[in-house]
Amino acid sequence: MKVEIKIPAMGESIAQVTVGNILKPSGSDVLADDEVLELETDKLNQVLYAPHSGKLTLTVKSGDTIRVGDSVGFVEVSAEKAVEVAKVPVQTSTSPAKLSKQQFVQELEGTLPTQVLTKPGTTTRKPLSRHRKVMAERMLEATHQAAMLTTFNEADMTEIIKLRETYKELFMTKHKVKLGFMSFFVKACASALEAFPMVNSYIEGNDQVFRSSLDISIAVSSDRGLVVPVLRGCDALSFAEIERQIDDFMERTKSGQLSVDELMGGGFTITNGGVFGSLLSTPILNPPQSAILGMHKITKRAVVINDKIEIRPMMFLALSYDHRVLDGKEAVLFLIHIKNMLEDPHRLELGV
Repeated sequence: MKVEIKIPAMGESIAQVTVGNILKPSGSDVLADDEVLELETDKLNQVLYAPHSGKLTLTVKSGDTIRVGDSVGFVEVSAEKAVEVAKVPVQTSTSPAKLSKQQFVQELEGTLPTQVLTKPGTTTRKPLSRHRKVMAERMLEATHQAAMLTTFNEADMTEIIKLRETYKELFMTKHKVKLGFMSFFVKACASALEAFPMVNSYIEGNDQVFRSSLDISIAVSSDRGLVVPVLRGCDALSFAEIERQIDDFMERTKSGQLSVDELMGGGFTITNGGVFGSLLSTPILNPPQSAILGMHKITKRAVVINDKIEIRPMMFLALSYDHRVLDGKEAVLFLIHIKNMLEDPHRLELGV
């Protein structure tokens, strides 16, 4: 009996995928739940598993583009085991194959980069990964299809630093999670999105589409590049809930456990180049979103406060936005709203 292996639903707006690494060659014997091949999308890899034990036959090869619901092959199941097949659904996982296994497969295919002694001035070459190709396409899409502009400001982080120092131990004791900077930024951005709902909209054809929920994408670095899982309903989340979800995103990004759905549907993005030491940058839009906030390194600088020069911990803020959706005035006022919330963080809890 043949049990087909089909491409499962991959989340909102994903109609087709690319076959990545073949983890079990056609003709090999597999056990139920063995990793068969990787599926690549513009967000992350997902592994396709053998639905049952038997002999594997694949009808696709690495690099093929397949539509969701199509078959990539089948497992030939022995007669005595066939009765069990109907009870076992096709399983997928959001976990990418382990790196060592990927390297092993790449080595078999001859695509694993090798370290060789080369003469000065020589070069080495390797193909771009599917993920890197799609990232490049999306970046070009953002710059070519949107009228992208960036406005800058700076925030005095004194009050947030004081709050964190005062309550960090109590916060950890009560909520079992560290109080970071990101929760303040998420709440500040949620407040600004409520005050300026046009930022939470996007252009689709000849229409401007307004989102009703405050869902914020958080850029997280991974070995495969940047991913942007979405915090949903940020206006209703507490500081502790935000910190827990971000910690969870980071852990599951490292282990490859994020689902595609968790990367879809955000209305605004926050990216923090400051963790790598960036002092100032112009972030690129995350289509189809209309704006993205760039956080940067906190640096002590001399600033004028009430006509006196003081040393304050300052952070440059960068808001890139689609000028088709936002006028310059709205973008500047939106960023100033965020700045005001950060410089007086008590307002975030009071909702004023």
